[in-house]
Amino acid sequence: MTLQKQLLAASFISSVAFILGCQDKSAPEPTATAAASSAPAPLVADPSIDPAKFLNQPLVKDRYTADPSAHVFNGKLYIYPSHDVETGITTDGEGDKFDMKDYRVFSYDPATQTTTDHGEALNLKDVPWASRQLWAPDAAEKDGKYFLYFPAKNKDGIFQMGVATSDSPTGPFKAEPEPIKGSFSIDPAVFKDDDGAHYMVFGGIWGGQLQRWASGSYVEEDKYPASNEPALSPKIARLSDDMLQFAEPPKDLQILDGAGVPLLGTDSNRRFFEAAWIHKFNGKYYLSYSTGDTHYIAYAVAENLYGPYTHKGIVLTPVFGWTNHHSIVQHEGKWYLFYHDSQLSGGKTHLRNIKVTELVHNDDGSIQTVDAYFE
Repeated sequence: MTLQKQLLAASFISSVAFILGCQDKSAPEPTATAAASSAPAPLVADPSIDPAKFLNQPLVKDRYTADPSAHVFNGKLYIYPSHDVETGITTDGEGDKFDMKDYRVFSYDPATQTTTDHGEALNLKDVPWASRQLWAPDAAEKDGKYFLYFPAKNKDGIFQMGVATSDSPTGPFKAEPEPIKGSFSIDPAVFKDDDGAHYMVFGGIWGGQLQRWASGSYVEEDKYPASNEPALSPKIARLSDDMLQFAEPPKDLQILDGAGVPLLGTDSNRRFFEAAWIHKFNGKYYLSYSTGDTHYIAYAVAENLYGPYTHKGIVLTPVFGWTNHHSIVQHEGKWYLFYHDSQLSGGKTHLRNIKVTELVHNDDGSIQTVDAYFE
């Protein structure tokens, strides 16, 4: 695609500088990442991984980052990612290797391609109700107050959503003593509609436990739809005026095919898996999400926020690494796709790095597919 080829040419130049920077610690970074003086040294990229195979290079190179949720607050672009760490855990059950323990906030200036690290925003030890696994977060603002939403497992090993507050978009954030009532599963994404109301979209199957809530209450057994049954849907709930609770019971966001038929659970190239995100373009609602085991970021469009949504295509093809998680945001007239892959770690799925590329909506409202990894 023309856009991707243009970006690749520019990216290749920075890629050469990136490799040299990893081999020679005295070499300057191609993009400046401001961090505290105690920040770790830049991660050394796997020399067997060719940077020219990637459309974009990592925004943060001194620690592993993933699941970037991007928002514009006060005209500035902020990123709220999760923080991958090497834990030594070898089991794969329920995403055990993804044992994140804190969040950091970054800002990004597209004009200078500069990423700034604003330090730790929240730590697991400061969340009274949580026991482990601070997975993909999101953030929102209302009346000058900032809210960090996050999933974590409670003392019983069940994922719920927490919320923490701050007077600054960079934190630090103070967690509420209890999780959001009626919350479950993972991947909160908060959408502000034109009327000022905020809505949380969330959910994820497999390790995200959404399949354990099919009956309306939690069960230990993993039960998925039969081959002829609709796929599990992401959930949506309007937030209360104080942004600390759900104002309504969560509802399904149904995704249909072009004929108006619900996508089946076996339709793994199109059905929802995790990482739902909503943005609005030309008056229509765009629901984008990861297909999980097939590694696409797909999208569907609706006239109404609550749907139903009709599947339209692919935002992002499979990246390097197993997971695919994104956000879409507009800043100063341009749209951006934030995502992650596993370039820095050489392909380790639980050690990822965040990236960004321009996103283009066609005149008919469709989204140009991004190919970020060239095998």
